[in-house]
Amino acid sequence: MKPLNGLLVVSLEQAAAAPYCSSRLADAGARVIKVEREEGDFARQYDHVVLGESAYFVWLNRGKESVCLNIKEEGDKQLLQAMLDKADVFIQNLAPGACARAGFDSQQLRQRNKKLITVDISGYGESGPYRDMKAYDLLVQCESGLAAITGAQDEPGRVGVSVCDISCGMYAHTAVLQALIERGITGRGKGIQVSLFDSIADWMTVPLLHQQYGGAAPQRVGLNHPTIAPYGAYTCGGGQQVVISIQNNREWSAFCELVLQKPEMVEHPLFRDNVSRCNNRPALDAQIDEVFNSLDREQVIRRLQKGQVAFGSLNSVEDLSEHPQLRRVQVNTPSGAVQLVCPPALCVGEDAMQLGQVPALGEHSDAIRDEFA
Repeated sequence: MKPLNGLLVVSLEQAAAAPYCSSRLADAGARVIKVEREEGDFARQYDHVVLGESAYFVWLNRGKESVCLNIKEEGDKQLLQAMLDKADVFIQNLAPGACARAGFDSQQLRQRNKKLITVDISGYGESGPYRDMKAYDLLVQCESGLAAITGAQDEPGRVGVSVCDISCGMYAHTAVLQALIERGITGRGKGIQVSLFDSIADWMTVPLLHQQYGGAAPQRVGLNHPTIAPYGAYTCGGGQQVVISIQNNREWSAFCELVLQKPEMVEHPLFRDNVSRCNNRPALDAQIDEVFNSLDREQVIRRLQKGQVAFGSLNSVEDLSEHPQLRRVQVNTPSGAVQLVCPPALCVGEDAMQLGQVPALGEHSDAIRDEFA
């Protein structure tokens, strides 16, 4: 039995943030009814790379039921209301105010169904000067300053996955679980509002603190850490790279003595602490490059292992697909079985979590109409 068995979640959702939240509730055993337009969630058409299905849709919609409704039509409007009268959680990520204008104002829904937890997901929040701006992941990456600190030195870059959508979905999921715990004490639901901007702004706290209190945000340094050194990618003899990380002075001493074999660098004025190493990064990199360029990658790795220095490989996505540490789980889709990444959290003593199938558009429409009519 899964922990959320017996809970009913109704989600009027599209794209990524709201589907992320509802899919994780479905993973935990909640019954999730995904409400789609007749043409379906537009994320179904992002691509067709997974046996003809969209990669994002397959990832974020496992374990759900799909019902097609036109909530501007009175009969479908009444059907959705009947579902919400029995629901434990209602999630929606329409444009701010759109759900209320359609007759499904969150506060009114909670007044009608005292146990209901409502989740309104938006780009910039339900109030403020940016309330009505359209917001998609890349736009918020740029608006929040994330793109400005991402990429190579001469050019900002997009983080390669939809981090604003994902972070928003994660925060919404956490808030729902907290609200369920609170409801178990008070017997009442509550309203939750989460935005893409607020979510990624929280992730931007460290560079923002540098800006506010240090006078400048960390600069783009490509495959290096902006405020820890050495922490990044270095090229070995033969052209192969290795990524290393030094987190404290104990590791720095081992790195100098056993990897670089330059013990005099441990207390050198340019390198004796992390702040000094960051301020003198070109000189530091020159010392590391001199040693690494003289060794092949396997020789460097042997020294790193001897010094117990953290390191990793600069892998491609193809390398990830063959990684010995990658755990996968099979999920059924309308086009066949696919392999997804296993949920990260492992519950000790329990079997691996089984995930529900990805629904076809409107697959459960008839059954849901019969149930809630």
